[in-house]
Amino acid sequence: MPLGTLDRTAPPLFNQGPSALSKLIFFSALALFLMVADARFHIVQPMRQAIGTLLYPAQWLALKPVQMFVGGGRYFDDLQTAQRNESDARKALALQSERASQADALARDNARLRAMLDLRQLTTTPGRAAEVLYDAADPYTRKIVIDQGLSSGIVAGSPVIDEHGVLGQVTLVQPLASEVTLVIDRDQAIPVQNTRTGARSVAFGDASAHGNGLELRFMAANSDLQEGDLLATSGVDGVYPAGLPVAKIARIERRADSGFARIYCVPLAQVTAARYVLVLQPVGDQTAVRAAQAATAAASAASASAALKKKSEGKTDAKTDKVTRPEPKERAAP
Repeated sequence: MPLGTLDRTAPPLFNQGPSALSKLIFFSALALFLMVADARFHIVQPMRQAIGTLLYPAQWLALKPVQMFVGGGRYFDDLQTAQRNESDARKALALQSERASQADALARDNARLRAMLDLRQLTTTPGRAAEVLYDAADPYTRKIVIDQGLSSGIVAGSPVIDEHGVLGQVTLVQPLASEVTLVIDRDQAIPVQNTRTGARSVAFGDASAHGNGLELRFMAANSDLQEGDLLATSGVDGVYPAGLPVAKIARIERRADSGFARIYCVPLAQVTAARYVLVLQPVGDQTAVRAAQAATAAASAASASAALKKKSEGKTDAKTDKVTRPEPKERAAP
């Protein structure tokens, strides 16, 4: 085939259109025009809004996994924080509850001690405060153990009171502790006096199976006694000071087949819940001490009186000698 007849144009497959430089210039100018037009006339704003509206569902779906991941991490962090705060709050609540219980216990103890001081003012007998350690191990007796003993000056037979009345009597003294027999013990007896009538009697511990009280024995059926009468110590035994409240009459049983009445009393002291008590000195020891002090004072007064009398007699003798002694005569001159 002759060369003149050949087609020298590129086939459509390799037809690339304008050159790359032309495209760059065109699109750069178009972009510059659009930027200037959008900045001046906002002609692209509706298009941007339309495109944003169309693309919002895709953006929402694309952001959901990220939000779920971030929200899940934040949820677990918040859950751990909430659990820690709850644990701290529970600890603080337990601590506050413990402090509130301690404050209530201290308030009750303070009230008991104040009431004990008020009862202490009823008598001039010296005493010493003590704390109840525990109940005695013997189930057939009514005894408690206190934290004061021989080292604190506690002696056997000392009366023990709480803020409400007579609690018992010291029956066993050890170096650092003492055992107190309560007034409701079946072997305990205390002389009492009816504050309304002045009648004296003896209250014994209730020896029944459920005895937590006292009983007035050998009282005539026609005795002037009423339910609610207050019984106080009479002071005739030389142990308990007079006037300390002991019990109240709770029930009186008068039977026709017996000449004596059965009188049941309820102790005023907290025989089953005492914590702080006051140990008094026995009245007999105080009487002996006072008698010894009175004897010593009388002896001292007698000695002082004798010395004063002797001194005054010496002065009288000196004056008498001076008056009756003859004066020496003057010697005559030689």
